Amino acid sequence: MPLQPADPVVARFVEALNSGDREAFSAVLTDDATMSDDGTERDLASWTEREIFDASGHLEVASQSDDGRSLVADYSNSTYGHMRTRWSFTVRGERISRFETGQA
Repeated sequence: MPLQPADPVVARFVEALNSGDREAFSAVLTDDATMSDDGTERDLASWTEREIFDASGHLEVASQSDDGRSLVADYSNSTYGHMRTRWSFTVRGERISRFETGQA
């Protein structure tokens, strides 16, 4: 059974991702948010469109640490199928200023 992230901001990120809600997803990120995938900096807007929204991305949290700001999750999308991933988040105020993801 998937876990709910303990950090409420990260929980909103996961909820927006899983529901495909672009507006809620954007609202949980700072205006200057950045991200990396497997250690490589990516353009946030194009990466999220390609890897999440256009590909029906879905994230199920398997474990968490750092008060819910570091996750191990099963991620799936229509492009790559299922994979075990790690996610870490930098939260500033009530929004995410950076996230890093990659294969676990």
